[in-house]
Amino acid sequence: MKIKHYLKISVLFLLIIGLMTGLSNTIQASDNSNDSESINEKFGLPVVVYGERLTDAQRQEVLDFLKVKDVNTIKEVVVTGQDNATYIGGNPESNMYSSARITLENAGKGITINIITPENITEVSSDMYANALLTAGVEDATVDVVSPVKVSGHSALAGIYKVYDVEGVELDKERMELADEELGIATDLAEKEGMSQEKVSELLTEIKKAIADQNPATKEDVERIVKEQLDKLEISLNEADRELLINLFEKMRDLDIDFGKVKNQLEDIASSIKDKVDELGLDAGFWEKVVNFFKDLFNKLSSLFD
Repeated sequence: MKIKHYLKISVLFLLIIGLMTGLSNTIQASDNSNDSESINEKFGLPVVVYGERLTDAQRQEVLDFLKVKDVNTIKEVVVTGQDNATYIGGNPESNMYSSARITLENAGKGITINIITPENITEVSSDMYANALLTAGVEDATVDVVSPVKVSGHSALAGIYKVYDVEGVELDKERMELADEELGIATDLAEKEGMSQEKVSELLTEIKKAIADQNPATKEDVERIVKEQLDKLEISLNEADRELLINLFEKMRDLDIDFGKVKNQLEDIASSIKDKVDELGLDAGFWEKVVNFFKDLFNKLSSLFD
């Protein structure tokens, strides 16, 4: 009887492991890119930018993650702590590990962000990167973000901006710094307010879309738009965080950032967020569905064994 009992437990354990593995693979697949490589001859070779603190072995890991078999098919650039200060006003003593491959695309292609190592990029989602890059003035590019060690992911922005500089594409310094500020606010909201990364990205995207539609003329208009989108998405923020958002978008208004020019890309980001939420089942009853699923599973298996 004991052997039969242990067999039952073993089968249940294996079934649960299999189900959880499948769920894990589904979640990671949403942030991973495909394996295909292409070169847009109009813009030349893709550029791989390495964080300065990576060892030679870790640089090779980056290339392995990106499936680069021949370094002659890419350009190579190193981003330093000083670059972090130059491009986004960061700390020149920063440890730079985040790396990326940037492929410039034809006008209208939009921004595609692939996080190749989601387990090592701990704070920033692909949609957060896309939103920040639009704020910085990056419009048409494919960016593959990778790190062989666990990092927040913030320093990847400096590396991306350096690539544009090296390629002779001028980005506005104030917009680059503002994009970094946006990324910081986004990750803080996801951490402090307990929102998912998808919800934070949805909020930022919807505010930008509303700004593109309404073209606010005053700070009061910006404040109204922020309030409308918070209400629409049923998000409750404390007063300090609400003010951070208002000040962020007021700075964008002062810099005269025209989100109308990239409205299609904002729509693409919004659609991407919705797809991820739908794919992962992250609605209000998600965890209730998970609990009910396993309850039902155990009941059926118990009946089967009995």
